[in-house]
Amino acid sequence: MSQLHKSGEDYLETILFIEEQKGRVKSVDIANALGVSKPSVNKALTILQEMGYVSKPNYGEVTITQEGRRKAKIIAEKHVALTKLLTDVLGVSAETAEKDACKIEHDISEETTGKLIEYLNKLK
Repeated sequence: MSQLHKSGEDYLETILFIEEQKGRVKSVDIANALGVSKPSVNKALTILQEMGYVSKPNYGEVTITQEGRRKAKIIAEKHVALTKLLTDVLGVSAETAEKDACKIEHDISEETTGKLIEYLNKLK
């Protein structure tokens, strides 16, 4: 399986979030959530489908695969931990923390993420 790029990670995370909120995922929902065009969504979904992360018939709902769900949960976990660190520990505003966490989540290692989560759990 080839490397998933930052935008692909954003798509997976968004698909997982929409599925959790609505129970089903449509291309238009993804486009609205990410602020992109439907053709951009279709192109990204084709790539994600080729990578085995989603399945999507020509006209229908997007379904995230088991591997896609696993990957999306890792990305979402990083996002939540980073947002929590930025807001609760560093005092960054929620809006800025959200934007910055989205940028950082793509580059932070699994090791650092694990240590960050351990640290945040100790603060509870």
